[in-house]
Amino acid sequence: MLSSEKRSLLRFLAIYLSSTLTLFLLATVILYHYQRHNIIDRQIDKIHVESQKIVQKLRVLHSSFNTPLVYPYHKPFKSAIYNINKEYIFGSFHPKNISLDKEFYIKNNKLFYIYKIKPYYLGAYYLVVSNEIDQKPIHNLQKLLALFLLIALIFFTLLGIFLGRLFVAPMKESMDGLNRFIQDTTHELNTPISTILTNIELLDTIYSCEGKKEMKRIEIASKTLSRLYEDLTYLKLNHNYHRDIKSINITQIIYERIDFFSTMIEAKSLKLKLMIEPNIILDIDKNDAIRLIDNILSNAIKYNSVNGDLIIELNSKKFEVYNSGIGIKAEDLKTIHRRFSRANQSEGGFGIGLDIIHYIIKQYNFHFSINSIENRYTKVTIKW
Repeated sequence: MLSSEKRSLLRFLAIYLSSTLTLFLLATVILYHYQRHNIIDRQIDKIHVESQKIVQKLRVLHSSFNTPLVYPYHKPFKSAIYNINKEYIFGSFHPKNISLDKEFYIKNNKLFYIYKIKPYYLGAYYLVVSNEIDQKPIHNLQKLLALFLLIALIFFTLLGIFLGRLFVAPMKESMDGLNRFIQDTTHELNTPISTILTNIELLDTIYSCEGKKEMKRIEIASKTLSRLYEDLTYLKLNHNYHRDIKSINITQIIYERIDFFSTMIEAKSLKLKLMIEPNIILDIDKNDAIRLIDNILSNAIKYNSVNGDLIIELNSKKFEVYNSGIGIKAEDLKTIHRRFSRANQSEGGFGIGLDIIHYIIKQYNFHFSINSIENRYTKVTIKW
């Protein structure tokens, strides 16, 4: 799957799962509170039944003069009786700061039920019955809902991946068709481009003929086609490309590529300035190094002004190319690295150079930056 397809699939999944799971989470929270309320209500009902039993026993004690006064209570419930003035009389516990004006409330994870005894027995007007909230059914409810959410997450993730693949299928089909077209095109271009370049070199070496300017134009056009062929091939194969990373003399590679672009530099009458330190060694695949240097130099020449400055600097910390050309708008700097994106439409090209540069520097964890002012200059820097 291509990176663009992955991005589209991940964006779809993010929107789909976040919205779906948010609704499910909201529904689960509502269900949890509803079920928890029911659990608490059932426990209150038990306290209410217990209070009725205590009142009945108080009535018996009140009317039986020969029966010993033994306060009735049953574990795990706790109870206490208060007089009409809300003063504590007796009980199995003595709660502090109790509110006798409410029928029911929860405090410190305990249930309190207040029952008004009418007529009151043994001077008792208020009966307070309390019990610890039984957390076991609530914990079981939490576990059940958590399991439900986990199953829902797995189900909707799998469903989202399935729907997402259906969503990106048309784009994948288009990209596959484009890749096949690029592959077929580059295959057909290779032989004629190689033939043209070889024969130009032979003509320039063996014969001293007229039409040198025309020959140079043909050479420039052929080298441009050759570079486009290499870039398109790289785009097609970079996902399966086996890199032979070893220590290479990057200084020598840069001089070779400058010589390759010399015809184009001369055609624009660029003032070339080199600040290149000798024997800079870098651990990199040679083809990656060539692709990196070629795309930077090509853009610096293409988007430079006639008689403009081209400054190439290389040292042990960085590779930097400066050109006094048309520059790049500030708003375009954020998106110019995307594939097929071009800040300037008048100079041609496919908009794949910076995409290749970004892909390569990502493989080697290099730092890449572009500093540019429109109609003044562009400076591209790679630090390692």
